[in-house]
Amino acid sequence: MGRWRAPERPGSQYITPEGAARLRAELDQLWRIERPQVTQSVSEAAAQGDRSENAEYTYGKKRLREIDRRVRFLRKRLDGIVVVTAPPSDPRRVFFAAWVELEDENGVRHTHRIVGPDEFDMDPRYLSMDSPLGRALLGRRLDDEVTVRLPAGERVLAIVAVRYQPVS
Repeated sequence: MGRWRAPERPGSQYITPEGAARLRAELDQLWRIERPQVTQSVSEAAAQGDRSENAEYTYGKKRLREIDRRVRFLRKRLDGIVVVTAPPSDPRRVFFAAWVELEDENGVRHTHRIVGPDEFDMDPRYLSMDSPLGRALLGRRLDDEVTVRLPAGERVLAIVAVRYQPVS
């Protein structure tokens, strides 16, 4: 069996300024700090002689490949992203970077921020715009009801508030 895999659907190209700064910081950390350290340790391990039985050399080379793969991904991703800095013209509609307060059938409220696929792990309240709930919310207005299909069944949520300033 070959190594061919079907290409993944690329994620959305939008990102907040905070998310872009995090990706740039990760790229800088990998390229300027971590890669030179691993390269130095691989050089020292290679100088010890027999590389076939040298664990430091083998695992160092493996780590270098991982770093280089991530650096390539980050550079390509940073070249293609659009940093969204301005709020939309209609603040009552849900667009990228909006803080959305939702209320379910039981009256329980949840607050989420619609962000890009590269940054939804920065905060537990962040929601990827590519997720089922994120896609269902985009373009909706304040006081709209949204039906979301989940593995446990359909869920109806009401949009109670939409904000574009940071929520602490």
